[in-house]
Amino acid sequence: MVERDKDIYQQFRQLRDEVHKRIIGNDTVVNQIIISIFVGGHIILESVPGMGKTLLLKTIAKTMDADFKRVQCTTDLTESDIIGRLEYDEIAKNYNFRKGPIFTNLLLMDEINRAQPKTQSALLEAMAENEVTIGGVTYPMPRPFIVLATQNPIEQVGTNPLPEAQKDRFLFKVVMNYLPIEEEILVIKSKLSDEPINKIFNPPEILIIRDEIKNNVTISESLLEYAVKIVDSSRKRREVMIGASPRASIAFMEACKTKAFLEGRDYVAVDDIKELAFPILRHRIILNADQREFGVTPDDIIAKVLDLVEPPVD
Repeated sequence: MVERDKDIYQQFRQLRDEVHKRIIGNDTVVNQIIISIFVGGHIILESVPGMGKTLLLKTIAKTMDADFKRVQCTTDLTESDIIGRLEYDEIAKNYNFRKGPIFTNLLLMDEINRAQPKTQSALLEAMAENEVTIGGVTYPMPRPFIVLATQNPIEQVGTNPLPEAQKDRFLFKVVMNYLPIEEEILVIKSKLSDEPINKIFNPPEILIIRDEIKNNVTISESLLEYAVKIVDSSRKRREVMIGASPRASIAFMEACKTKAFLEGRDYVAVDDIKELAFPILRHRIILNADQREFGVTPDDIIAKVLDLVEPPVD
């Protein structure tokens, strides 16, 4: 790596240290969220209540000096509550657009599966095109713009699962599990630091680093083929009704290059693909009903696919 990239690698280490002033453990979750932000991809973050999802996301936003807004999803949340609305100015005799919370760098959609489907779909244009259209006028989103959608896997009464087309708009589905016993004990005992969170990056730097990753990190043809074979195998399993789309193959390339860069490398390795297969594929695999009844999960299928698809030997 060039000297500039070594400096950035040190900054990523500092970023993680800043996050851990507030968050104990969850290293994999933290890394995957950081990767997603530097790819420019949206995230589904799933866990039971009380795991510190909001604190984690707020802390990461502070380390990146990013504008952060939170929307609590409820059944009466409307499209205009997210995007904004046209308001009539009696004096000027015209309509002005009052921007909603979607105009931010990091938008937390808390418990997105509690919102109505029409409201959920209001995010689609912004997520896909980085713009929204109101009254025939198109408004660009800030850059970077990332949707961080949380959901609770336990409570299903009164919820509306995201449509499959919308799930595919998310780069990762990150699962925040219970901490190991020793780390949970640390949470109970600790009084996390009250010192301020230092800003390690800012939004313009994030955009510059994205370009550096795109231009300077390589992925071999054999590894590209390996990633595509994994995606293709997810479609052919008998347990699966619908497998991952071609967007998953693109996600492999972008996310693995970013992971390599964050770890100080200018090339993608087999282990990058194996590790990121789970957050990339788990929300894109739809199991047959009988498999769900038997407790089979997408992660089970991904593990089987990784066992069967031979990695290249470079």
